[in-house]
Amino acid sequence: MSRNLLCTALAALLLLVTGGGTAKAGYCGAASYGSCETSCAAPCGEYLAARSCCVKTLKVPAITWEQQCCMVNKIVFDRVTEKVPCTRTRTVYDTCYRDECYTVCRPVYTTCYKECVQKVCKPVYTTCYRDECYKVCRPVYQTHYRECVQRICKPVYTTHYRECAYTVCRPVYQTTYCEVQCTEYRTQVQTCMKTVCYTSCKPVYDTCVVNVCCGEWKTYTETIPGPVCCKTVRDAGTWHYDPCTCCSHYTPGCCRQVQVQCPPTIVCRKMWCPKTVQKTVTTCRMVKEVCQKQVPYTVCHKVPVCVTRRIPKTTCTMVQECRTRRIPYTTCCMTEQCVTRRIPYTTCHMVEQCCTRKVPYTTCQMVEQCITKRIPHTTCQMVQEVRTRKVPYCTPRCVTETYYKCHTRCVPRTVQCMETRCVPKLTCKHIPLGCGKVACDPGCSTCTQ
Repeated sequence: MSRNLLCTALAALLLLVTGGGTAKAGYCGAASYGSCETSCAAPCGEYLAARSCCVKTLKVPAITWEQQCCMVNKIVFDRVTEKVPCTRTRTVYDTCYRDECYTVCRPVYTTCYKECVQKVCKPVYTTCYRDECYKVCRPVYQTHYRECVQRICKPVYTTHYRECAYTVCRPVYQTTYCEVQCTEYRTQVQTCMKTVCYTSCKPVYDTCVVNVCCGEWKTYTETIPGPVCCKTVRDAGTWHYDPCTCCSHYTPGCCRQVQVQCPPTIVCRKMWCPKTVQKTVTTCRMVKEVCQKQVPYTVCHKVPVCVTRRIPKTTCTMVQECRTRRIPYTTCCMTEQCVTRRIPYTTCHMVEQCCTRKVPYTTCQMVEQCITKRIPHTTCQMVQEVRTRKVPYCTPRCVTETYYKCHTRCVPRTVQCMETRCVPKLTCKHIPLGCGKVACDPGCSTCTQ
């Protein structure tokens, strides 16, 4: 707002300064160049000379804009999310069960067998062998040797000895004895007997008859008839002879739907058949019995005894001895020697050999055999049974639960930042003018200079 007021004031001041004397300053007080007096062009005597007299300048206020940087406080809004607890009530259904009796018809299948005698031809295979001769080439390897003479240098080592004298100190030990009397305690052992009572368990066996529940698994076979499905069947077609083309044409039959029963499924299941069996069971119980026995025990006591001991005493004396030892040293000299080596090499040649092998072949002979088959057939009988099943039903109940709802709001905060502004500045601008009567042409080269 302040910037706009300043710009308006500066524009009004510029209008007041330049508005009254614009015409006079531009054309030297005349309305145009054609009204200028001849005295303005007298020094040159022409129109262009009058323009060279414009040497005066006019100060005109001008507005310039400068950029300034300043710190500005800005308000920034931050988005904050809060969790607000809320309460709601919902209905929960619990599943309960009640017993319900119903009657079903259970099929009971009984399997019977009938014997059927049938003759079959059974193949009997016999394996025989025939001799067959064939030739093979077997490689025979022979090893030969050739002699090779070679000279080698063989080292010969000789061991010599030199004598060296040295001195050693040998210890000489001497033992002396002294007698000392001391008292010792010897142990005397005496064996005595005592009576000890102890309890032992004696086994007593009892026999009784017990009823034992047992049973066995029986396998029952159940035949479930297959489902009835629809099948598309095409009838037999017919051939027609065409006398015009001398050819026969085949006309297919009509398609129709036929109900076909699928093969039955045989299901085997096991059933537990309980039974009660009497068994003889032998039990063992332990009976306590008190017994006595003689147990030996030992009594020890100490008896003092006077004993004389010889205590040895050893003294050591070092005696010097002079000894001689032989120190070995080895010398080596190279000796030439001729060595003959036998180098082996192998030769191979093929030898033909006749071999015999047994080739098996099989003969088959059909033998008639009578087989007795037991063909099962199943009978079904429906038996009614009363069974109990649990029927579920729902019981409603109200449950109160707490959940959190996200609420978003804006929080203001102040932030300092740098901002660049354009500030107006009032300056003076010098405009060149002509003489007092004739104004200068803006395109004049003299004024421009």
